[in-house]
Amino acid sequence: MRRLIFLLLAPLLAAQANLAAAVRVGAERMEVYIPLTQNKKVGLVANHTSLVGGVHLLDTLRSRGVHMLRIFAPEHGFRGTMEAGANVASYTDKKSGVEITSIYGASKKPSREQLRGVQLMIFDVQDVGVRFYTYLSTLHYVMESCAENGVPLIVLDRPNPNGLYVDGPILEPKYRSFIGMHPIPIVHGMTLGELARMINGEAWLKNGVQCELTVIACENYNRAEEYQLPAKPSPNLPNMRSVYLYPSLCLFEGTTMSVGRGTDFPFQVFGHPNWRGKQFFFKPRSIKGVAENPPYRQRNCYGVDLRKIAIDSLLNQRQLRLEYLLEAYRYFAGKEKFFTDFFPMLAGNSRLQKQVEQGMSAAQIRASWQPDLKKFKQQRKKYLLYED
Repeated sequence: MRRLIFLLLAPLLAAQANLAAAVRVGAERMEVYIPLTQNKKVGLVANHTSLVGGVHLLDTLRSRGVHMLRIFAPEHGFRGTMEAGANVASYTDKKSGVEITSIYGASKKPSREQLRGVQLMIFDVQDVGVRFYTYLSTLHYVMESCAENGVPLIVLDRPNPNGLYVDGPILEPKYRSFIGMHPIPIVHGMTLGELARMINGEAWLKNGVQCELTVIACENYNRAEEYQLPAKPSPNLPNMRSVYLYPSLCLFEGTTMSVGRGTDFPFQVFGHPNWRGKQFFFKPRSIKGVAENPPYRQRNCYGVDLRKIAIDSLLNQRQLRLEYLLEAYRYFAGKEKFFTDFFPMLAGNSRLQKQVEQGMSAAQIRASWQPDLKKFKQQRKKYLLYED
């Protein structure tokens, strides 16, 4: 009888154990940070990924009586409906009725006037753990503006879906831009909360100012385990396959190749109209709010389809897949036109392009990164909130 009862209860007990171990993102830990908002006029940096149990953080905070003074929107807008690079204008959000202030348009840093009256800022955006993904740069400028204007900042942390590894060249100061502001590798293996601590700790803000920072860490998060994003982080990262391939395939955006923008599977393929000999092809089209004028619109792009690679295989690789870039360059006719001026900005240096042009192997290129990566891994240790 006892064995029967155990067998009947085992699935329930297992489910309860899994529930107990479920990740609680910073935004869900309201018992920790809601008290900090009392009697404060609050600013919020958020987008469509700022969810608390399927409900937008803005709605959650308002329902809790938090005085929301101003909302700031990063790249892709507050609702995540604008394509990469599109200027985000300030506007009134139809769903919530609140005024949205853009910090991805004429200016990417909140101004003193925009922060007027704000007594506390909250930042909650889902990142993907890659240096050139711009939510990190937005965080940097928000921290800088808060520091300059005496506004405390709370970062509600979220897991890094690409937090399983650290790889790529370290950004050199010469190539600093909004798609790379810090001397970190392409894949840094840190959450935005950890990076906020690092930005402060390494005095990377302008004039070395320090932001009054509070990070609300995730509970039960282990960076060594797979984390499924509850919402796509941006229009061209529609699923976890694209999120895992993004660190490697985004380097193609500094070349003449297409990564499938304008298809239903961006960052899961790569190709070019003149890459003959490939049976697979895709045809980019205009997609409103996703890729309105994609490269090679309405032209067949011949190349490589990565949609059949098992997700487990992508997770187990735990490194940048330079082989994709090397293969495309090796078989591309007219190599002098393969790279664009944008490539060094993505790579963070001029060496990677030269290494590819010189015919170095993926192993040789990766070996050249190791001394700097070793130093970075040591540097980041004191800022980590979760076991490495």
